[in-house]
Amino acid sequence: MTCCDLKCGLITGTVVGALIAVLGVILIPVGDMFIENTVHKETVLENGTLAFDTWTSVDIPIYRQFWLFNVQNPDEVLQQGAKPVLVQKGPYTYRTRFIPKRNITFNDNYTVSFLLPAGAIFQPSLSVGSEEDTFTSLNLAVAGVYSLLDHKLANLLIQRSNSSLFQNRTVKELLWGYKDPMLGSTLGVFYPYNDTIDGPYTVFTGKDDINKVATIERWQGETSLSYWNDPYCNKINGTDGSSFHPFLDKKDPLFFFSSDICRSISGVYEATVNLKGIDVYRYMLPPEALASPVENPDNMCYCTNSELTKNCTMAGLLDLTACRGTPVFISLPHFLYASSDIQEAVIGMNPSLEEHTIFLDVEPITGFTLRFAKRLQLNMLYGPSDSITILNKIKENTIFPILWVNETAVLDDETADMFKSELIARMDLLEGFQIGLIVVGLVLFISCLIGLIVVCNKPRGIGMKA
Repeated sequence: MTCCDLKCGLITGTVVGALIAVLGVILIPVGDMFIENTVHKETVLENGTLAFDTWTSVDIPIYRQFWLFNVQNPDEVLQQGAKPVLVQKGPYTYRTRFIPKRNITFNDNYTVSFLLPAGAIFQPSLSVGSEEDTFTSLNLAVAGVYSLLDHKLANLLIQRSNSSLFQNRTVKELLWGYKDPMLGSTLGVFYPYNDTIDGPYTVFTGKDDINKVATIERWQGETSLSYWNDPYCNKINGTDGSSFHPFLDKKDPLFFFSSDICRSISGVYEATVNLKGIDVYRYMLPPEALASPVENPDNMCYCTNSELTKNCTMAGLLDLTACRGTPVFISLPHFLYASSDIQEAVIGMNPSLEEHTIFLDVEPITGFTLRFAKRLQLNMLYGPSDSITILNKIKENTIFPILWVNETAVLDDETADMFKSELIARMDLLEGFQIGLIVVGLVLFISCLIGLIVVCNKPRGIGMKA
């Protein structure tokens, strides 16, 4: 090969290498645009998209695990005003949300409406005992009349039915209902539940604006709530938590509405975790969500009982009386983030951030929630009363925890594999192709450039004299 041929070859190699590297760089925004368009198309709620298929499916099981509190010293509480000593037992597990959404109707304003049926099936293999296990728990009727009725009338009802502050009930009775002897009606923490309907919901499909996908426009036909007497607290804000808009930013909180607690709430980014080979953003309920209005003024409109909450200075409790029609108080399990006065009124609370907080694991590109744990504790109130005989020895108001529930779901292995092959593998392949072009181009460019410099700087041969 002549010097000229070598130089030409090296120059050509340098140019080709540069072009290949530039092509790899150019493909980055093109590839990103392709991914973005594909994700936008598949996350819209309309027939045939991955989001719609996931949204309508009930293949991934959702469970409700219940831990019930058993009173160890009921006689001491009544006769001496002692603090209740409680021991939790659980989980008692039920499969829920196994009935598909009903009456799915697409509307003209890029929204879709639906009903969410409720049902629960006991899962013995995932439970510590049977539904017939018996607990000594707070008498729901007595606690109800204590909070809602004149105490002289309440005492009359209690004495006529020979009721007491505590009662023995099975798991099935406490959860799903029993005939109460005092009120003559069916009571239960979750009664009625089976064969009931939540909604209707109306959510945005995202077809006109992908950032609004799955965001709730209306619940029960209304764009806002009416429980809190304040526009801020009455706002229905966010999705139902099962999905969010694609391409999440860690800095932005995720808002979701829960009919269980009659309000909207938010989660903040905590960490990136690996879930079955998929990187997900973990969002957790921040302490300020249930902080006292002194710490978080936005919560002032949730404070509806200034006497109970000591002028709205107590944290960790949400009064659902206006929403539920019964004096029920929601907290995190074991009064996590609650004021010490609430925690110390009963014995046996051991709050744990790992076991008792709420979290969502959301895949950041699609916005799909791939795992969640919604943990809530249901409580009722009793306290001292001169008129109610069985409460004469009670010394202080007590928020009594009846049970706590962990509603949870996680994508199965088959869905995880599908998710990785349909999305992550394709993205990795495209990214690998882009990086490969850049690396090959740069190696070729640098190698040929070095060779060209060497050839050009090589000294010419000196001829011999005759």
